[in-house]
Amino acid sequence: METTERRVLVVEDDRAIAEAVAARLRAEGFLVQIAGDGPSAVEAARRIPPDVMVLDVMLPGFDGLEVCRRIQAERPVPVLMLTARGDETDLLVGLAVGADDYMAKPFSMRELAARVHALLRRVSKVAVAPAPAGPPTLRFGDLEINQAERRVLRAGAEKHLTPTEFDLLVHLARAPRTVLPRERLLAEVWGWADASGTRTVDSHIKGLRRKLGADLIRTVHGVGYALEVDR
Repeated sequence: METTERRVLVVEDDRAIAEAVAARLRAEGFLVQIAGDGPSAVEAARRIPPDVMVLDVMLPGFDGLEVCRRIQAERPVPVLMLTARGDETDLLVGLAVGADDYMAKPFSMRELAARVHALLRRVSKVAVAPAPAGPPTLRFGDLEINQAERRVLRAGAEKHLTPTEFDLLVHLARAPRTVLPRERLLAEVWGWADASGTRTVDSHIKGLRRKLGADLIRTVHGVGYALEVDR
């Protein structure tokens, strides 16, 4: 895998976990820097901008949500959040402030490394992506998706989506009323080859519903999701 000069900022206050994560990522060929609290994480990202960040939610100084918010305000960075919490509110807030993915502790180091690689592949894919297929703007009733400008309007009001939320919405919109399995969404939006992260899809769908309305996306239990728009 291509990791030349790819920098990862690991933000974790548990030193043993931080060192274990760093060791695995260094073995994968990444350059790794560790920060143990919120303020030092923001300073580290300013000093040497990372290509991707592995970020714990619970941190001294200020928490990972605030770290994510401050860093994303200055420069978009792919973020994998780590959480020991079962509180879904924190997860949705994390995704809303710019996190791309999350893992709950305890986690597999192999899976963490795979997800870091997947985040970087997505960034590279977006950077070299050709013009979007089909019309530049997709319209369904009061929903408008401008693929070229990556903007979304509903009922005339602009809705601010994270890059991952936008990509997920576009995938659903290109096949309206068609149920897309979670596994397919994982493969096409996140670049994963297995089904280990289906909860990530569920969480991003909840984020889209919160921003765009609960009526827009239909759940087919045990299968996946469909954009529920008028014919």
